[in-house]
Amino acid sequence: MQKSLSVYDSDGSTFAPLVVIELVSETKEEAIAWLLNRVRDKQQDGGAELLVEQLTPGAQGTEKDNPNVYVVGASWQRLLYGAEDVGLFKEFNDGSMRGFTYANKHNFKEFQGDGDGFLSMAECQYIIKHELDNLRAKDEAHVPGYPKMKLYPGKSVIRRMQSKGILVQVFPLHEKEELKRLSFSWFKKIKLSFQPLDDIRHYFGEGMALYFGFLEYFTLALIPMALIGIPYYLFDWEDYDKFTVFAGFNLVWCTVILELWKRLSASLAYGWGTLSRKKAFEEPRPGFHGVLGVNPVTGRAEPLYSNAKRQLRIYLVSVPFVLLCLYLSLYVMMIYFDMEGWALMIHDEEPTFWTGLLLFIPSIIYAVVIEIMNLIYRYAAEFLTGWENHRLESTFQNHLVLKVLVFNFFNCFASLFYIAFVMQDMVLLRQSLATLLITSQILNQIMEAFLPYWLQRRRNKKAHKRMIKTMEDKELPLSEQVKLEADMSTYLGTFDDYLELFLLFGYVSLFSCVYPLAAVLVVLNNVTEVYSDAFKMCKVFKRPFSEPAANIGVWQLAFEAMSVIAVVTNCALIGMSPQVKSYFPESETQLIMWVVGFEHFLLASKFILTFVIPDVPKHIQIKLSRLEFESLEALKKRHQKEPVYKRLTYRV
Repeated sequence: MQKSLSVYDSDGSTFAPLVVIELVSETKEEAIAWLLNRVRDKQQDGGAELLVEQLTPGAQGTEKDNPNVYVVGASWQRLLYGAEDVGLFKEFNDGSMRGFTYANKHNFKEFQGDGDGFLSMAECQYIIKHELDNLRAKDEAHVPGYPKMKLYPGKSVIRRMQSKGILVQVFPLHEKEELKRLSFSWFKKIKLSFQPLDDIRHYFGEGMALYFGFLEYFTLALIPMALIGIPYYLFDWEDYDKFTVFAGFNLVWCTVILELWKRLSASLAYGWGTLSRKKAFEEPRPGFHGVLGVNPVTGRAEPLYSNAKRQLRIYLVSVPFVLLCLYLSLYVMMIYFDMEGWALMIHDEEPTFWTGLLLFIPSIIYAVVIEIMNLIYRYAAEFLTGWENHRLESTFQNHLVLKVLVFNFFNCFASLFYIAFVMQDMVLLRQSLATLLITSQILNQIMEAFLPYWLQRRRNKKAHKRMIKTMEDKELPLSEQVKLEADMSTYLGTFDDYLELFLLFGYVSLFSCVYPLAAVLVVLNNVTEVYSDAFKMCKVFKRPFSEPAANIGVWQLAFEAMSVIAVVTNCALIGMSPQVKSYFPESETQLIMWVVGFEHFLLASKFILTFVIPDVPKHIQIKLSRLEFESLEALKKRHQKEPVYKRLTYRV
């Protein structure tokens, strides 16, 4: 908890500021007073029962500063009750992970005295966000001062004000000392060691820790591929036909690592208390709109939108748009092949050092165009998915991921498939794969690390030149810390980070047998990615709210789908190798049947492995089963203690 910085609530009590709420500067006074009262009101009166106070401008304050900035905290008792409400799991005295209850608080291992330090700051901020999100309208017809901003009983107040532009942002504050310790152990000291995943989880939450855990695991899993690829590259570089063994290893590798990751992520999630945690009931996302009706599950009034209309939008607009984008991508690919032919023609006419360099120019240009097209399509996909008007954030994310994955896969790999299976040119395939991989890695490092860092440094130099020096030397006043963090870029989640890993996994698993150094390049990229992503999280972006997670979600399915495609691709490459063709010199049909049969055998083996290797380790399964058994026994005992007349009533 951040105790070095504290503010006074309206009743005179001090509290540690955890979350910042910023309203637009011209927000009407009656709306501000109404919101603050709702935040402070008791829970039984429909409030959040939190502590909130306006941020007082510091010595560096100017007239341009927004006066409508408020810091939010809570009493320690309120946070403990909130931990029970959100279903946090903590370590029990017997070593098992159990749902926290306030009445049973002293039976939890880390609960000492009044419980100070029992909850991490990230958990406290998550609890406050949960309470703010669940702040609902009662009998108000509209937001005070805004007659057109309609409300109805049960509507989320924060989401309504956010969607209408009154509420600018809600973000959690950094904790300077804890952030400094995390930064030192994470990225400031370059060393060959594992990442401090528990510290990352403690500060940023489980979702972020699982991403960095997967990034680390993926990097380590690539090392065997890299170690095999280096000598393979050195000794068989000019013999493009000898890739059968490497392709076979590729087949086993891409299947096993994903199955082992499931077990590792289950172990991490159990230790962090999210594996058996029940998923919270999802509320409508802020952008969802429709005709006011009654939710049949909750009984509350909320917008309703016809699923038939949504399906029409998806199949009559979104799907044709995606197909059009795929056609444009195919058209750009054909232009790339024309450029390749032109460069090759010039080199053949007069082979020199410069014409040799010219052979790489079309691939470099194509790689840059691919990145630009991916970026433009991403914005278009977000707009389309929002226009489809999905009710839940999870549904919105699933449709967005599907759109982006389909286009990115086609855009990045279509040319490689064409070269491999239509042109059957292994030399050009190797050259194109190397150029696409290296160019995309360089562009990603520029966009994800250097550009945000440069923009942040430039913004800090312009607006807070003196503040930076103060921040490095001593503790900033709260008002200046909030001002600095409010101007930081907002972290938009792990979507783009997982997407980048997905594409890198594709480059390695699909075609690395013809370019063995692919795994080496991806390992080097991932090592720098760890440090650049860690730097961004600690220095460039606002602190994101903690997001409980038990796994990497839909991305697990995406990686598994890629591994299935990798099986088919590598089997086809094996079938095209001269070593295999030599066994079927007279019958191409037999060769095709052999390749298809081998591919079906591997796919069957892959799916059998998913059942043979349990997703959850045995010792964790036993702990979960024991906890379930104890819960059932407790219910039985409670039932036995009920008065006899109640049980007779039940029988009657």
